[in-house]
Amino acid sequence: MSSEDLTRGLLYLSLTVVGVPGNAAVVLALLLLLHRRRRLLPPDAILLHLACSNLLVVGVRCLLVTVASFGAEGIFGDASCKAVVFTYRTFRAFSIWLTLVLSAYQCLSVAPPGSRWLSVRAAAARYLGLVFLFLWVFNICMSLESILFCVAKHNDSSQIGNGYNLQFCYLLFPSKLSKDVNTGAQVTRDAVPMALMTVTSVIILLFLYKNSQRVKGLRGGGTGTGGGGGAAEQRAAKSVVALVTLYVVFYGVDSGLTVYMLTVRRTMSSSLVTDLRVFFSTLYAAVSPLLIIASNRKVSGSLRCAAHRKWAQESPPRA
Repeated sequence: MSSEDLTRGLLYLSLTVVGVPGNAAVVLALLLLLHRRRRLLPPDAILLHLACSNLLVVGVRCLLVTVASFGAEGIFGDASCKAVVFTYRTFRAFSIWLTLVLSAYQCLSVAPPGSRWLSVRAAAARYLGLVFLFLWVFNICMSLESILFCVAKHNDSSQIGNGYNLQFCYLLFPSKLSKDVNTGAQVTRDAVPMALMTVTSVIILLFLYKNSQRVKGLRGGGTGTGGGGGAAEQRAAKSVVALVTLYVVFYGVDSGLTVYMLTVRRTMSSSLVTDLRVFFSTLYAAVSPLLIIASNRKVSGSLRCAAHRKWAQESPPRA
């Protein structure tokens, strides 16, 4: 085994070890919450979809690349290449757009009392299922090139100048124009939600600042303090801003590398750029559940409750 394969395998193994249990824990916590309360609030429903998407991103791409890096390249045939790359690209994009939906909904949640944006939030909660459906259809359609043009690496092709080296697979386009158009579309699909969620995060911070100034004014006048519900909304808003910051940092690097791949003449001689892109984009999916568990009291409380219940069941009865 070469040092490059060993390094790649260890990096993806670390993402798998962190990301799979982390996202599985978030999914478990929210499903337990759903079981107890019979319903999920819109932010919790978005988090559940986000954790499921991240779990598939890490589990499908990182786990399989880890296995292949340690000597099992034979698992990647044409069909498996199409399935893995399509699943990875679809759920990765779904995760990006869900982060935007979460930040937008939280932005509406911290709007000042009596604002017309509260009615928009109520409408968004009502049609959240349609939003999920639209994002599914949109991102599936945007990832169809993986099914059409992805082949196993053992295939020889004369079109290597019009494709990407995905380490164990090739993504071969019929022409340079189709390659450039597809890559531009992928960059745009990532850049648009990144720009929008950055705007919503700035608005959230402005709302939080104005609210803190208002509360200071009320305290100074001896009128009282803010309610606990407002504090809960502020905690949730800060958590969402932290998630958006993670996305902007990791996917920003990913998008920059994608632009580099678009500008270089040949990208088939080495998979280094692709490895870096996948690593940084998957890093968000692996690290974000840790932030969710640390900052979301519902998730952490549900996990503590489940752990306590299991401990109580397994502990021997007292004499």
